[in-house]
Amino acid sequence: MAHRLQMKLGTVAETDRLPDSADVIVVVEPSIGSISRSKGQLYLLVTTTMSGGRARDATRLAAETIENEYYYDESAGIRVCLEKAIMAASKRLTHVRDRYGLGGGTGSGPIGVGVAVVRGNELYVATVGPAEAYLIRGARLSTLPDPHRERGLPSPELEPDVWRGEISVGDSLVLVSPNVVSRLGPDELKDAMLTLHPQSAMEHLHHRFVIAGGTGSDGAIAFEAAEVAATHRGRSLVAVRPAEPLAGADDRSPIPLADTVGDGVAAMQASARQARAAASNALSRVIYRIQDILPQRSTAYRRVTPMSARAEAQRRAAVAVLAFIVVAGGLGLGIYALGGQRPPGDAIASITSGQEALADARAALAKVFGPGIDLVDAAPKEALDLLTEADASLTAAEKAGVPASATRAMRLELATGIDRLSAMVDVGDTVIFTFEGGEVPVDLGELVRGPGRDPVPYVLDRGTQSVYRVNLEAGTATLVLRAGQEAAGATAGEPRLLAVGGPDVLILDSKNVLWRWRPSDATGKGTLVRISVNGSTGWGDDIRGIGTYVRNSEEGLYNLYVIEPSEEQILAFSPAFDGSGYPAKPTGRLATARAVDTMGSLYIDGDIFVVESGVIERFVSGRSDGWEVTLPPDTLVRAAPKFTLVTSGSDRRAGRLYGFDPANRRVLAFDKADGRFLEQYRLENGALGWSDLRSWYVVAGLEEEPDILFWISADRVHSVVLEPAIAPSASAEPSLDPAATPGASAPPAP
Repeated sequence: MAHRLQMKLGTVAETDRLPDSADVIVVVEPSIGSISRSKGQLYLLVTTTMSGGRARDATRLAAETIENEYYYDESAGIRVCLEKAIMAASKRLTHVRDRYGLGGGTGSGPIGVGVAVVRGNELYVATVGPAEAYLIRGARLSTLPDPHRERGLPSPELEPDVWRGEISVGDSLVLVSPNVVSRLGPDELKDAMLTLHPQSAMEHLHHRFVIAGGTGSDGAIAFEAAEVAATHRGRSLVAVRPAEPLAGADDRSPIPLADTVGDGVAAMQASARQARAAASNALSRVIYRIQDILPQRSTAYRRVTPMSARAEAQRRAAVAVLAFIVVAGGLGLGIYALGGQRPPGDAIASITSGQEALADARAALAKVFGPGIDLVDAAPKEALDLLTEADASLTAAEKAGVPASATRAMRLELATGIDRLSAMVDVGDTVIFTFEGGEVPVDLGELVRGPGRDPVPYVLDRGTQSVYRVNLEAGTATLVLRAGQEAAGATAGEPRLLAVGGPDVLILDSKNVLWRWRPSDATGKGTLVRISVNGSTGWGDDIRGIGTYVRNSEEGLYNLYVIEPSEEQILAFSPAFDGSGYPAKPTGRLATARAVDTMGSLYIDGDIFVVESGVIERFVSGRSDGWEVTLPPDTLVRAAPKFTLVTSGSDRRAGRLYGFDPANRRVLAFDKADGRFLEQYRLENGALGWSDLRSWYVVAGLEEEPDILFWISADRVHSVVLEPAIAPSASAEPSLDPAATPGASAPPAP
């Protein structure tokens, strides 16, 4: 007999969703029996790789179309109706492609659909585009097949494939955005579904996704099949009132005296029955008296139980009693240890200690920020000691049971003081260029500032496998190189890394071929040439970074530096005299070979700066000279920084060096000469933009003007003036002193 199933549902509340997510979740569980038996329960997730209001309108349109078309169409079975509903949604999105910015042409769109229907013990699942479905059965995670995963809505060649199977008690299905799975991994998804209720699992996964820095699409829906016990409710009996006055009355015969004679016969029969019963009772009493007179068997003798059997029975009874006492005692101790209440004295002592700790924290903060007192400016070291003491007191109060709501205000005051002590500056972000969505979504990965005659952003787009020159004044992006492009008698591979050297923009592709783009003027024209590098064909596919250093600015000659893990070195190449390539064998810039797999960002200004395992290091003459950065005193409110990027806009051992700490979404500034901490920056109003900072460069300001940071997210170019957001904003591209550009002067090569 098949089990009756009910679905335990889990979704992320709309109020907890990320503001830049445009995903839509629809759950339909019909309350009308006929619809439930014919169409079943519908679970729908519509995702998109885009963000913004237009993307949200597009996903909502697709969800409404699929729901309405599926429940309206009764011309076929569930599988055919699902296919027709998805194709109807694709057709509607095709008509409004331009209005919602879904990309031009006839290619596949950015909308993904994951849909599941449960009818009885039947399960139907379909996915199209950027949407994934996982079936968890018997502690195993299975990915439901999708032969057309790359075809998102709208698509003219859409062929939805609906999978059909059976769902049993304990099975779970998850419809989720691939953006969430790529950030957390399928193991995290399986563990959450196996150990938690679907609702708790979805909330846990969304919380982990946000902590991991996830942005954009975050849609997820899960349900688990559970058994429903069969029930039956009987109907109550209701008395029926006769419709006519004589209904139910005895029938009367139309023959005269017939009823009287019949009544007499019935009375005689009743008297005969009573007489027979009396005679039977009298006979029974006589028989019982005769049986009492008969002789009876004497009582049996008492049986004697042997002593050994009696001792064995007593031993078993004692063992049973002892086992009962042990089990009862163990349960009592377990309940006391796990759920027992503390004695009233301990509770009173804990409350008292919590209040004392709260008073100590309040007193310490008053010494720092009391009326007419500001130790942050007057005595920073003393202020830091008092704030550290206040933090310890607040922690002790919270451990003693003081609620977080009682300490929240003091925590905020403490964090404000730490931010002032650690020179935290809130800065404003400006979007200066946005790449419009095309058939292939833009996925920016590298950013460099063009050479002196063309100081505009150059970006590498991994989505279209291209390099573009961005004209900020005209608001246009000009193609420089694209994978598969024919140039200089060769075919370009996929661009991987960018660098700037002298008058050139350098591009390293996936074939380890180095291309040189030399701008002709400031209008975007230039020449693309392939540069020969000695031994480049032997490089692996794990080059960590490239950089340059100008050795002769007048002739445009510069050294090339490559972080090559297979060589365990930073390779330095010297240019040919005519600048046509790098024919000589490279030299290692590290004094001794060492693993460089964890090296990332590379910046060269006469010294070599790299980020290795989250730490900024400086190499001089091939050795780390003991130079290191000092960190801000803010570990009370945020974790110590782990850097991923390093850059500067000033000369060697002058000005500021900047490092990016992605975990805390902040930029830290250090004195380049001695590594002394100067300032740190974060986006104002708690903005999350720097959670997607991918690459950057800094333009140094003239004299007292602040530096300007240029950075890229997935599809935008941003600029940030490194001064408080309330100050007047500087121009996006200040005039620069030629001496401020690394490589303008030529000290000895690093």
